[in-house]
Amino acid sequence: MTNAATTALSAGGFKSTMRQLAGRSPRLAAICGVLLLALPTGFVAVSQGLGAIPLPYNLFVVDHSLPGTFKLHMLASGAALVLIPFVIALRRNRALHRPLGYAAAVCVLLGALTSLPVAIYSHSAVMARAGFLAQGVVWLALIALGISAIRRRQFADHARLMLAMAAVASGALWVRLTTTLVTGYDLPFDTVYSCAAWLGWLVPLAVVTLLPTPWTPSSRNVAPR
Repeated sequence: MTNAATTALSAGGFKSTMRQLAGRSPRLAAICGVLLLALPTGFVAVSQGLGAIPLPYNLFVVDHSLPGTFKLHMLASGAALVLIPFVIALRRNRALHRPLGYAAAVCVLLGALTSLPVAIYSHSAVMARAGFLAQGVVWLALIALGISAIRRRQFADHARLMLAMAAVASGALWVRLTTTLVTGYDLPFDTVYSCAAWLGWLVPLAVVTLLPTPWTPSSRNVAPR
């Protein structure tokens, strides 16, 4: 009964946070909304990594080439997709933001590192593999820079870098949607899939990088002397 009450309270607190977020910063709320769409992708990836859901043939081939590594990639990347929206939405709640942020950072680091061999050993078209490889490198660089920024107490830089990292992570959602459309409408798979492997993370990254940060940096963004 206590667990049920705690869960209900946590869910209610998250919904309240999202409502406050939408009122203060509609654009940031929209970003969190897009990331929330990635939750099903994250849950499916975790389930496939655990073996609860069978892998499609193209992913089964990669898993056969990289036993252990591919499953770890699916688990870590899927968990990151699930955690990131909550980390952003709860950014003003330090008691929740910090532990969730640490957990998400570990998942992103593992997901990004394992994405590199997965991209290389993938049986996709060369341009698609190059896109996934570039995505992994950028994802790894952004999380490393974000961790470095928060360690130096540069809060505004950390927030911008983590938002960019989340944008790159959202590429998994767009690739999944593209794959569904390609198979459903009998489009040229390699061409469309290769475009999605690049545009799926480059476009969201450009949007969050070129537009102003959707919140006002606090005075804490100055590193201590």
